Amino acid sequence: MREIIAEEFKRIQDEICAGLELEDGGATFQEDLWSHQHGGGGRTRVIQHGHVIEKGGVNFSAVEGRLPEFMRERLGGAATSFFATGVSIVIHPLSPLVPIIHSNIRYFEANTGECWFGGGIDLTPIYVEPSQASAFHQVLKATCDQFDSAYYKEFKRWADDYFFIQHRQETRGIGGVFFDYLKPNDSKNKQDLFEFVQAIGRSFLKAYLPIVSVNKALAYTDDQKKWQLIRRGRYVEFNLVYDRGTRFGLETSGRIESILMSLPEHASWIYNHQPQLGSPEEKTLLQLKKGIEWVTD
Repeated sequence: MREIIAEEFKRIQDEICAGLELEDGGATFQEDLWSHQHGGGGRTRVIQHGHVIEKGGVNFSAVEGRLPEFMRERLGGAATSFFATGVSIVIHPLSPLVPIIHSNIRYFEANTGECWFGGGIDLTPIYVEPSQASAFHQVLKATCDQFDSAYYKEFKRWADDYFFIQHRQETRGIGGVFFDYLKPNDSKNKQDLFEFVQAIGRSFLKAYLPIVSVNKALAYTDDQKKWQLIRRGRYVEFNLVYDRGTRFGLETSGRIESILMSLPEHASWIYNHQPQLGSPEEKTLLQLKKGIEWVTD
């Protein structure tokens, strides 16, 4: 079944690239085909210097190899090799009024037969607009509810906990949904989980493009651009310190250009920067916390 999963993930990559190119209206994706040293490979697609997107990537990979030690310990020591496939997306827009977005879907299989799905989607606005945050979460809740009414609440809480910059005591953005280690069981077989993960992948355009369409033409100031660069710096901190995908890619000798595709072209670290009291920047910081309910039942 892993070949079927990989082929469907490729289709999702194609759909998302086409939708983003249409919305940008200028730049197109450049594709690099690459091979993993132990088996498999991927399609890295990067878009840069567009009308809307400053830098972004939509990557597909399907690789195999020996498990790194930390993964062998997690699996009890019996597993020695793996197969993993997935799609990973990070978009850094030009305008500070258009949010950063990240999404990924993935499937992992060990040579012992143990397997699971993971994934998620989360939004990182430079300025939090509550109505847009609510609309974003509503799309994700509707997608989750098609498969299990408990999914959204559970995976939203998981996203709040995962996308948290511990050393800053703030969330990376307004969250979304995040899940890992979804394994086939008596209530949900592998096909059920596969269909759910596909739906999460295809929710990307539905959740994101309406926000981009509304915000991309709005005028912004130099000060707003400076704030964007500071917030991008927080994004970099999370990806290099906490992100599991980055660690897994580095531990398994992945392609470094594809792994670090998630980093923006420009970011800033201003010493002890404090936004003015009552400013839009301070209001955004006050909403970068766990447990905010963006969707009401």
